[in-house]
Amino acid sequence: MFDNIFIMFILALLPIIWLIFSLCFLKWQAHYASFGAFIFAITEALFIWKLPFLWTLSAALEGFAMAIWPIVIVIIAAVFTYNLTIHTKAMEIIKRMITSVTNDKRILVLLIGWCFGGFLEGMAGFGVAIAIPASMLYAFGFDPVLSILVCLLANGCPTMFGSIGIPTATLASVTGLESGVLAFVQTIMTSPLLFITPFLMVIMVSGGLKGLKGIIPLITVSSVSFVIPEILAARFVGVELPVVIASVCSLFFTFIYAYFYNKKHETPNEYKMVVPVDKNAPKITVKSALVAWSPFILIFVFLLLTSKLVPFINEPLSAIKSSVLIYQGTDATPYTFTWVNTPGVLILFAGILGSIIQKCTVKETLMVFINTIKQMSKTIITMLCVLACAKIMGYAGMISCISAFFVTVLGNLYPLAAPIIGALGTFVTGSGTSSEVLFGNVQLEAARAIGANEYWLVAANSLGTSAGKMLAPQSIAIGCAACALSGKDGEILGKIAKYAFFYLIVMSLIVYFGLQLFF
Repeated sequence: MFDNIFIMFILALLPIIWLIFSLCFLKWQAHYASFGAFIFAITEALFIWKLPFLWTLSAALEGFAMAIWPIVIVIIAAVFTYNLTIHTKAMEIIKRMITSVTNDKRILVLLIGWCFGGFLEGMAGFGVAIAIPASMLYAFGFDPVLSILVCLLANGCPTMFGSIGIPTATLASVTGLESGVLAFVQTIMTSPLLFITPFLMVIMVSGGLKGLKGIIPLITVSSVSFVIPEILAARFVGVELPVVIASVCSLFFTFIYAYFYNKKHETPNEYKMVVPVDKNAPKITVKSALVAWSPFILIFVFLLLTSKLVPFINEPLSAIKSSVLIYQGTDATPYTFTWVNTPGVLILFAGILGSIIQKCTVKETLMVFINTIKQMSKTIITMLCVLACAKIMGYAGMISCISAFFVTVLGNLYPLAAPIIGALGTFVTGSGTSSEVLFGNVQLEAARAIGANEYWLVAANSLGTSAGKMLAPQSIAIGCAACALSGKDGEILGKIAKYAFFYLIVMSLIVYFGLQLFF
């Protein structure tokens, strides 16, 4: 009996094994590797699991549809908005505002790596939150390896709500769980790690516990002003804005506290940085600041106004939708396209309005949009293949085989492994969203098999993506490219691994004992 379960487990896992092999050993790019996994899934579904051809084809089409709407539209819209702020030089004003308050490297790493990095993850994701903060820290004189390490550490926990919450929204979609409840559970589960991350960043950048001296209250403010708003946003707003709201709150309170702290305290020489200042740069006024931030302010406003907090706007817009029966097999349910009240459309609209405010011509805006699509084309292909692969694996019964093996081997100890599975998916693909798609239903079926709370165990997958994101070769490569550092990937992986593995141990304990205590 066990031999049969093990054989079916290995066969079901072949698309994932191929991803690991092609990415880690063949060094293929993600879009090629994911296409190979897609082919593996089709072949096995047809010839081993005997899924009829029409059902297999329609399962793939449903995966394509889910990838395009709403995931790909969010990816394009978020990165397009960010690229516009680069094109209009608005990002330079934003950078100057953030770094104007202090020359203390411990505080700078919080403002840039933690607060601003969290904001960029919430708005754009896909490596932006590593590339930009790391390059800024490097430009201010930080060691390039250290710049990358602190940004990898900071980028972990916000991953589940990156790019306007698309990993969590996708996880809710593929598992059929209610997104708001799932987001709330995720924030409760990850809050201890969110709280300690700024402390670890300061310890890392200052070379030990001595760096905490004198600024523990400031770090605590930075942590608490992130954790509490994220929990409240997940509970009352939804999946799109928890990290955006949290990072804005943390940035505001950290900035204010640092401003008054620096008026009363002299920065110790060992932590003092020489922040470069462009003397020819125009003075930042309230108007120029608002113009620079306008696309992000508009995104925040649009998503807030169309959320469930404002039902008289949310309900009519949410009603503009179409339901189509794509999958043709048994137990098929229609797939719903929400045409207006979806983050991608709202972000795109905010980005275009922001470009008008920043006096960007129609021609320039169109050029940025086309360049963004070109820039993200490989990511788009990857998402199409991964979502289609996951749908085929789910409908064919391959996910059930994977789940059955883990439950058979681990039994009630399965929750200890749940975050590790999520981390593996993100390590391999470099994407929290991809990990949610690949393993979300594994966690769901495992929860049902052992009688555990479904939301808690599915959320454990998201928790694991935080550690996987730190270790992902793609994340490290993005950091190295941003800091003009080549050939140091292995060194960075070795140094960040101890933090990632520490997080994984804590995550496993949170998931396991959380189930025992609360469920």
